[in-house]
Amino acid sequence: MGALRLIRSVPPFRRLWTARSISFLGDSLSLVALMVYVADTTGQALAVALLLLVGDFAPALLGPLTGVIADRFELRRVMIVSELAQAALIAVIALGITVFPLPLILALVALRSIAGHIFQPASRAVVPALVRDRDLEGANAAIGFGTNGGEALGPLLAALLLPLLDVRGVLLIDAASFLLSAALLAFLPAARPSAPDEPTTILNDAITGLRHIVATPLLRAIGLGFIAVVACNGIDDVALVFLTKDTLHGGDSAVGLLLAAVGLGLFAGYALLARPRLALPVLLLAGFAISSAGNLLTGFAWAVGAAFAVQATRGIGLAAMDVATNTLIQRNVPAPLLGRIFGSLYGAVGVAAALSYLGGGLLLDLTSPRTAFIAAGTGGLLVTLATAVALRRADGRIGSEPIT
Repeated sequence: MGALRLIRSVPPFRRLWTARSISFLGDSLSLVALMVYVADTTGQALAVALLLLVGDFAPALLGPLTGVIADRFELRRVMIVSELAQAALIAVIALGITVFPLPLILALVALRSIAGHIFQPASRAVVPALVRDRDLEGANAAIGFGTNGGEALGPLLAALLLPLLDVRGVLLIDAASFLLSAALLAFLPAARPSAPDEPTTILNDAITGLRHIVATPLLRAIGLGFIAVVACNGIDDVALVFLTKDTLHGGDSAVGLLLAAVGLGLFAGYALLARPRLALPVLLLAGFAISSAGNLLTGFAWAVGAAFAVQATRGIGLAAMDVATNTLIQRNVPAPLLGRIFGSLYGAVGVAAALSYLGGGLLLDLTSPRTAFIAAGTGGLLVTLATAVALRRADGRIGSEPIT
C-alpha cells in the first residue's frame, strides 16, 4: 500500500503521521525563533552554537538511556507525556524569555530536547503496531515526508510570524503544537512492550540494548555503516556555505538555494519510496552510495546549478537511508528492544554529525571546500563498500522477502 493510501485508510497511522508532522513543524519554528533571539540579545555566534549544541548534540549522548523508556512503558503514554513535557518547557521559556539569563534558557532547551529524544524512539517503535508488515516501507516514507515537510516549513513560517507575534508568540505556537500532537496521540491504540522477566536498572537495560547491537551482525553492519557515513558526510552543511561563496562566487541567495537542495531531494526521495521496489539491504546501500556520491560530485561542481543538482540527488539518497534503516530495524529487532535500538542508533548518529561538523571545520581551514567535499564523498563510498561486505556476512535472514 502506498504512503498516501496508508494515511487515508489507516486512521491510527494517520494520527501518528499528523502528530509527528505537527511536532516537527513546531520544533523548527521555535528553533528559528530562539536562534534569532539569542543572536540579537548576545551578538555572539558562540551563544548560537551553544544553543544548537544543547538542543541536539548533548541529548543525543543519552540515546541508549532515552530508548529504555520506550521499552519499559506503554508507547502511547510515553509519546503523550513527552509531548506534554515539551509543551510545558517551551511555554516556560516563552513566558520568561525576557528575564531568564542565557544559561537558564539553554538548560530549559536541553530538557526539552531530552524529552524529544524520548519521543523519537517511541514513535519509531510504535509503527509496526499500527500498519501491516508489508506496509512498513510506505509508512516510514510517509513519516519521513511529513517530518521533513514540517522542518522545511518551519523557517518560512517563522519569517512570517516573527514580525507579527515576536519571539514569545512564536514559542507559544510551538507549545500549542505539542499539545495538539498529544491530543492526536491519545486516540492511538495501546501498544505495550513485553515486560522484562526480572526487574533491572535503566543502565542495565541500556547496556542490554547496546550488547544486542554488537552481538547481532545485521544491526552491527547497519549501525556502523550509518554512523560512519554520517561522520564522513555531515560536513556538507558547513562546507556548502564556503563552496558557494569562496569557490563558486555566489551570494547569500545562492547559499540558501544550495542548502534547500537536499531538502527538496528528501521530498522527492520519500515520494519515490512510497512504493519501494528494492530489497531493503540494496536500498540501504543505494542510499549510502547516492548520498556520498552527491558530496563527491559537489566537490567537482563548476557552477551553483550543478551543485544544486547533485545535492538534490544526495537528498534522495538520504531518504533511502532513512526508510531502509527504520524498516530493517522494525522487522529484525524484537519488540521489547525496539526503543533501545532506535535510541542508541540515532543518538550515535547525532554524535557523529556533531563530530563531523567539528572535523569538517578543521578540514576546511586546512584545505579547501572542494577538497572537503571530495574527501567526504570518497570516505562515504568506502564505507558503503565495507557495509556491503558486512551485510553479506551477516547471519540470518535480512528483512522480508526481497521487493523487486
